[in-house]
Amino acid sequence: MLRALAVDDERPSLEELLYLLNADPRIGSAEGAGDATEALRRINRALQSGPGGPEAIDVVFLDIQMPGLDGLDLARLLSGFAKPPHIVFVTAHEDFAVQAFDLEAVDYVLKPVRKERLAEAIRRAAELTGNTPRIRVHEPDPDQIPVELGGVTRFVAVDDITHVEAQGDYARLHTGKGSHLVRIPLSTLEDRWRTRGFVRIHRRHLVALRHVGELRLDAGTVSVLVGGEELQVSRRHARELRDLLMRRS
Repeated sequence: MLRALAVDDERPSLEELLYLLNADPRIGSAEGAGDATEALRRINRALQSGPGGPEAIDVVFLDIQMPGLDGLDLARLLSGFAKPPHIVFVTAHEDFAVQAFDLEAVDYVLKPVRKERLAEAIRRAAELTGNTPRIRVHEPDPDQIPVELGGVTRFVAVDDITHVEAQGDYARLHTGKGSHLVRIPLSTLEDRWRTRGFVRIHRRHLVALRHVGELRLDAGTVSVLVGGEELQVSRRHARELRDLLMRRS
């Protein structure tokens, strides 16, 4: 199982990358760092721990353009160590590929990161470290979704999510204790959680039927009270929502 460190100064991108890494069966653990300096401190601890130590890191998934020390600078520093971790660059820019491979990068993945493309980079890193599992030993838990908070991956129970709000290519998961941003389109979550009682009420909102407290009708408009918030229901979804709620009751 690979031990990974993801480095990106943009929080949404870091959260998405950690989500995808944790969903891959070849990744045993994945940590996040918000800049190259923080990453270098973490990698120093890993090198001091040794390849088999508890702090070891096998592969670093590294953004390139970051304030201060950038990804290429960090890779150059690591190349001076006797046994540095493998590097996979993850960037929105194509222009640095030659420099990246000159630094013996394992792979060069372009943003937005596709699951299949990242899986190929993980496969290459796993082969180089000899960590190619024969069986799937780390299946994603359908009852939880990983979110990244301050460089730490936490797992939010799907049953605790009251509603989901679309924010471009991202989705904000709302619970009774706060919200979490993940880079997963709302349409993907709608398909994934349809059988778990989530239903689309608007182009921007997906709600968990179990958390709907009230259905409100006012002058021809429909809204629901969910998780302490009143959300508008579009006309095209109003009848389906009303029927679903009636059947549940």
